[in-house]
Amino acid sequence: MRIGELSRRSGVPVPTVKYYVREGLLPPGRLTSPNQASYDEGHENRLRLIRALLDVGGLSLSAIAEVLGAVDDPAQPVHKVLGVAAKRITPAEGDEVGPELIDAREDVTALLERRGWRAEADCPAGQALAGVLAALRRAGHGGFVELLDVYADAAEPVARADLDYVGRRVAREDLVESVVVGTVLGEAMFAALRRLAHVDASARAYRDEGGQG
Repeated sequence: MRIGELSRRSGVPVPTVKYYVREGLLPPGRLTSPNQASYDEGHENRLRLIRALLDVGGLSLSAIAEVLGAVDDPAQPVHKVLGVAAKRITPAEGDEVGPELIDAREDVTALLERRGWRAEADCPAGQALAGVLAALRRAGHGGFVELLDVYADAAEPVARADLDYVGRRVAREDLVESVVVGTVLGEAMFAALRRLAHVDASARAYRDEGGQG
C-alpha cells in the first residue's frame, strides 16, 4: 500500500508516519520509485502499537524506542521484553525516604513472601507499590495495607488471563507485542473496570439513600 492508504488504515497522519520513519520507530517502506515507497500490514501493525503505547500508555518516544528495540531483538526472551515495558510504564516510588517508605518496603517484601510470588521487592512494580503504601501512610490511611491480600487475590487471576491471551500467539513478534500491549493497555482496562465496579458497589450500598431505590 502507499503511504496515504497506510495513514488512512492506521489513523496516523502522513507527516507523523514520516516522522516515525525518520526516528527509527517505523521501518522504511520498500522503494518502488525514487520518490515512492510501498508499505504492508507489518507497518500498519507497528503504527497501531506505537499509538497505543503513546496515547494510552503515556510513554515518551524515547521510551517507545527502547520497548520496540526489545520487541525486535530475537535474542531477548519474552520475560525480558515485559521487564523493559514494565520499567518504563511503572512510576518510581519517589525520592522521599522516611519511616513510612521503610515500613512500606517491608510490607511489600512480606507480601511477596506470604504469597510465594517470584518477584523481587526492589523491581519497578515492587518499588511503585511501596511508594503507594508510603503515600497512604503519610495521608493517614496506613490501614489500607490490610487490603493488600484482597488486591493480590484479584490480581492473580487477571495476570493468568493476561498470559493466557499472550500464549495464544504463535509468531514471536506477535507474542512479544501482545506482552507489551497487555502490560500498557491491560492496566488501563483494569483501572477502568475497577472504577465501574466502584460505581456499581456505591449504587448498591446507598441505593435507598434519600428515599430512592
